[in-house]
Amino acid sequence: MKTIFITGTSSGLGKAAVQLFHQKGWKVIATMRDTTKAGGFDLLENVTVLPLDITKPEQIATTVRTAIASGPIDVVLNNAAYGAIGPLESVSPEQLATQIDTNLLGAIRVTQAFIPHMREKRSGLFITITSVAGLVTFPFDSIYHAVKWGLHGWSEGLSYELASFGVGVKTVAPGFIRTAFGANMVVTTSEPYQQQLDQYLHVVNSMMDPTTSGSTAEEVAALVYEAATDGKSQVHYRAGADCTSLYERRVEIGAEAAIKEMASLFLG
Repeated sequence: MKTIFITGTSSGLGKAAVQLFHQKGWKVIATMRDTTKAGGFDLLENVTVLPLDITKPEQIATTVRTAIASGPIDVVLNNAAYGAIGPLESVSPEQLATQIDTNLLGAIRVTQAFIPHMREKRSGLFITITSVAGLVTFPFDSIYHAVKWGLHGWSEGLSYELASFGVGVKTVAPGFIRTAFGANMVVTTSEPYQQQLDQYLHVVNSMMDPTTSGSTAEEVAALVYEAATDGKSQVHYRAGADCTSLYERRVEIGAEAAIKEMASLFLG
C-alpha cells in the first residue's frame, strides 16, 4: 500500500485529493492547520489527520517526523495555498509575508524536510500545485504570480538534483477551480487603482460562471492522481481547458504580445 502526504486538506482540491487517493487504496496522511475541519475523513480507514501550518518550520519538522515514523512516504502533495490580489502598493507587510510564506516558502520547507527520507530510500515523488498564474500573467496579480512562477521554476530546478536518487518532481497547474478558494480570495486596493481594478474584476466575473467555468476539484485531483501514478519523467502538467488555452495562446503569440493582449482584454 502506497502512502501520500497532502497539505491543505480541509477543503477544495486538498479534500478531493484525500478522498480520491483513499478510494484508490492508498494510505493518506492529510494535514491541515485546524484538524477540527477534517470533515469526517479522519474516521476513514488508512487516513491519518495531522496538524500542519506550513508557515511554521518547527511544526513542519514535527509533523514530517510523525508521518515518516508511520512508514515510508511515496508521494508528497504540496497543495496548501493562500490567495490575494490587488495593486502592489496596497499590499500590507503582513499580507506580503503571508502570500510568500504560504504559497512559496511553505512548499519549499515541506519538500526540504522530506528529501532525506526519499533520497535514502531512493524513491518518491513531490507534486506541487501551481496555477495558470504560474504560466501567464493578469493585472493586479503580481505577488500571486511571483509565488506561482516561483514554484514552477523551483520545481523544475529541483527535478535535476533529485533525479539521480530516483526521486521525481512534478507540478500540476490548474486554471480556475470551482471551490471556495476563489470566493475567499483577499482583494486589496487603494484609490488611484480602484477604477482599473473594478474594470478587471468586472471582466473576470463576466467571463466566469462559477457553476460551469474551469474545473471541479475532483477533476484536478484526478490529474494529480495521474501524475502520481503514470511513471512518466514529465515535470509539468496542466489541468483544465482554460489553463491549456491561455498557456498555448501565450506560446503562440509570444510573451510581449500576450502582455498587450491581456491588458486590452482586462483593462480596456
